[in-house]
Amino acid sequence: MTNHNALISDAKGSIGVAVRVPNQSLFSPGGGRYISIPRKKLVQKLETDPSQTRTHSWIEAMRASSPTRTRPGNISSLPESDEEDEYSSWMAQHPSALTMFEEIAEASKGKQIVMFLDYDGTLSPIVENPDRAYMSDEMREAVKGVARYFPTAIVTGRCRDKVRRFVKLPGLYYAGSHGMDIKGPSKKTKHNKNNKGVLFQAANEFLPMIDQVSKCLLEKMRDIEGANVENNKFCVSVHYRCVDQKDWGLVAEHVTSILSEYPKLRLTQGRKVLEIRPTIKWDKGKALEFLLESLGFANSNDVLPIYIGDDRTDEDAFKVLKKKGQGFGILVSKVPKETSATYSLQEPSEVGEFLQRLVEWKQMSLRGR
Repeated sequence: MTNHNALISDAKGSIGVAVRVPNQSLFSPGGGRYISIPRKKLVQKLETDPSQTRTHSWIEAMRASSPTRTRPGNISSLPESDEEDEYSSWMAQHPSALTMFEEIAEASKGKQIVMFLDYDGTLSPIVENPDRAYMSDEMREAVKGVARYFPTAIVTGRCRDKVRRFVKLPGLYYAGSHGMDIKGPSKKTKHNKNNKGVLFQAANEFLPMIDQVSKCLLEKMRDIEGANVENNKFCVSVHYRCVDQKDWGLVAEHVTSILSEYPKLRLTQGRKVLEIRPTIKWDKGKALEFLLESLGFANSNDVLPIYIGDDRTDEDAFKVLKKKGQGFGILVSKVPKETSATYSLQEPSEVGEFLQRLVEWKQMSLRGR
């Protein structure tokens, strides 16, 4: 049994804000329809007036993470020509993994594919109630098929035990709390022949603190209709998807107020969710590297990692693959987003189709051999 504990102080946090700028091209040098405020500058701004600026900045970030634009071609909302051009330009840079499947298959020849999958928005649709984010039976069969041929990990911000109950598949690696809580198969499997289980918990010292924050947030959010607080063991998620936009300021105020009492915790953001995490240098990218090392592929050229995810927290994994120049990141999104992923898919149904094609391709390869 491998048991690691790592604690490295990192007070920087990870924040990104997109601001809409009219009459500019998203991909033109030095400008764009959406521009990003660097984390360093935003942190400096937050520290200017802790009582007001911090909350205001988070409200702006919450609004920026809730785009109203739709993909060109959507009949319900006719897009402007410049938005069509932006989408076409973005797709040229991040083509569909289904369209480029043969290219991916060719790159994997002679290499071991290792599959990394986010859960919400990737294997299951985004739903109003996070406790009802169930994956379909078809998706479960697709993941089961992939895991039969390739080492497969579910990497999620959710509590590890909760996502395992959603997926209901043994033999996988489950990385919960953004990779801070990892457990591999305990029994001997095709991809784990040494029969050694993998256990990694990067932030055990923070558990009492996370529990205290969760209880405080539950009490504070009780009177905000639609707010949902989820204790994910090593982090706390505050979902505001069902909160009226006029109350977002109150959500941000409560979260930042409580967080100000815990300097060893930091605030990050996902898709209509604010997340409180320990200030350690650990994220989904680190989890990907740890799992590759656990599987014996730390410095191997014979491995092709594929990571599929839809959230900004998945960008940490995309960046690792891009820096390595090894493997592919696949972003699940219907709208253009700044990303380090190589390819894209529109929605979970396309993820299922991609996984199924990968299984069929492997089966054909084995028959040919």
